[in-house]
Amino acid sequence: MAEPAGPSARQLSSLDAKALAARALAASPADVTTAIRRDRPELPDLAVLLSPAAADQLEELAQRARALTLQRFGRVLRLFAPLYLSNECLSTCTYCGFARTVPGPRDTLGLARVEQDARVLAGRGFRHLLLVSGEHRRHVSPEYLLDCVLRLREIVPSLAIETQTWSAPVYRRLVAAGLEGVVHYQETYDRDRYRQVHPRGWKRDYDRRLNAMDAAGEAGARRLGVGTLLGLSHDWRADVLAVAAHARLLQRRYRGAEVTVSLPRITPSGSGFQPEVVLDSATYVQAVAALRLFLPTAGIVLSTREPATLRDGLAQIAVTHLSAGSSTEPGGYTTPSGTGEQFQVIDQRSAHEVAGMLAAAGYEPVFHDALPVPVAVPSSHPRTLHDLRHAGASGGSGPAVSAGSTTGTPSTWTT
Repeated sequence: MAEPAGPSARQLSSLDAKALAARALAASPADVTTAIRRDRPELPDLAVLLSPAAADQLEELAQRARALTLQRFGRVLRLFAPLYLSNECLSTCTYCGFARTVPGPRDTLGLARVEQDARVLAGRGFRHLLLVSGEHRRHVSPEYLLDCVLRLREIVPSLAIETQTWSAPVYRRLVAAGLEGVVHYQETYDRDRYRQVHPRGWKRDYDRRLNAMDAAGEAGARRLGVGTLLGLSHDWRADVLAVAAHARLLQRRYRGAEVTVSLPRITPSGSGFQPEVVLDSATYVQAVAALRLFLPTAGIVLSTREPATLRDGLAQIAVTHLSAGSSTEPGGYTTPSGTGEQFQVIDQRSAHEVAGMLAAAGYEPVFHDALPVPVAVPSSHPRTLHDLRHAGASGGSGPAVSAGSTTGTPSTWTT
């Protein structure tokens, strides 16, 4: 087998997460006590914290996670909303409601509809938006994403994307336009299982997806988000161990970026996928709390896939970022087209209700903790690729971009 290509793929190839997960099954109560109290846990300690034995010490584990979270982040939780741009997709991910094989109408928002949804969300207080789409390299091209960022940057100061993977030059241009964050979930770090659940399409390339976060980091993205979809692989412990190791690698390599981690559980979608394993709520709390001990400075993201009561509890233990009032279909905030959700939203409370819950618990819900990213594109010329490609000469504080063809065709981008 050829050596995996790319920095993250090469480094993580030496990680035997399955062996660590197997060791967890043999952990004793004394091992758990030692791991909980260790100042700087390593991966073997994380494995112990994910063990059946640790389930019997969940209260102490949760209290330790809560203390670390309060120490590092205080009583502040950032609220954000996903804005779905498109459900058009050329990949077949067997668990996703946007998969190419799932029947039903498809839709990609025009810029006016993108702005309309963004203004609705801004009116609800959001200043952090995550732009999400399926994997369609023509409908959701770099040019389209660039136009979305340029259109929204004066409405919302903090923009991130969760789309298909791109190369560093593409991310660099998007960052120069005002993009702040890039999110890519590996879904599962088990290569064999990854191939099974990604039978066709761009996303089938495991190493390319794994290395996309390095491309984003090299491009200067200030926020890097990774995650694993629990239930996709039978060995959920191995996936938690691998995503934790991945996050720590990113923290050490890109010290100027905030790294966030998410452990979403599979919820129903139009694909009809059934999870390999279902984590109960207590086990899920154990996984999130253990992650906090291993990654004390990382943001932990919790989506509306989880029920309200669980989200309320985890917000007071380990979570630092919450989505709220979410829709997972294109145009879902203003002009829902009935094209179908990517996945079922479980916590359907409004942003106002989630913020009220946090305030009642003694926490500060923060909708806005970011200033607009300095951009290299002159505000008076916000729309053209020509301006963006020549923005490096303007002296702006955003990353410089190299001059190139000004035709604006997809062939001018390195993807």
